[in-house]
Amino acid sequence: HGTDTMHYSSAALSFMLLNLTKPVVLVGAQKSSDRGSSDAFMNLLCGAAVAGKGNFAEVGICMHAEASDSFCNFLRGTKARKMHASRRDAFRPINDKPIARAYPDGRIELAGGRFRKRSAGEVAASTKFEPKVALVKAYPSSLPDIVDFYLGKGFRGIVIEGTGMGHVPTQTPDQKDSWIPKVREAAKRGVVIAIATQCIYGRTNSLVYRNLRMLNSAGAVHCEDMTPETAYVKL
Repeated sequence: HGTDTMHYSSAALSFMLLNLTKPVVLVGAQKSSDRGSSDAFMNLLCGAAVAGKGNFAEVGICMHAEASDSFCNFLRGTKARKMHASRRDAFRPINDKPIARAYPDGRIELAGGRFRKRSAGEVAASTKFEPKVALVKAYPSSLPDIVDFYLGKGFRGIVIEGTGMGHVPTQTPDQKDSWIPKVREAAKRGVVIAIATQCIYGRTNSLVYRNLRMLNSAGAVHCEDMTPETAYVKL
């Protein structure tokens, strides 16, 4: 799988495959296979070991854990994120631990992350997607008109990457620039407004600050420690 969007696909498979009983492993390469420094072969070997022998019933990404060729990490599909544009150890677990370490000789070691165990049984696939979902970043002086745009296009849900614990511009110098009325309007129309944090680690909170409580009262759903990409895929 191409590495740029692999964490989107791993999240999608995690939600699509119901009652999963076996490991589903995604692998990729940060360095192409025609280069001497390619990570493709080791990632594939480690991924095959996890898929064939791992006592897991999880969707995950198996990629280099370090810049050297020591071992790969098997990361939960909903908690993995590409954290570097080019390094071989680009993928990291966010608010989570790796499930396991896999070695190119086939060894597998548990790494502290929680997981469901391999079992027998049939797996169901829920493959329908809602295409009208958006991912939007809030930033200083960002205008709430973007919410109007998506409402006008008939979108069913919007994930907002808020600052810190999930802030959006709220008590603005000009009140028409506050996002709160637009969030309230969207919620009343049955559109899901989900709040994730643009911080890499940590979680949103609906109660700590007054602005957060106002956003919560307007009908926003806080995504806790879910990454924005996973929230987008889940929605």
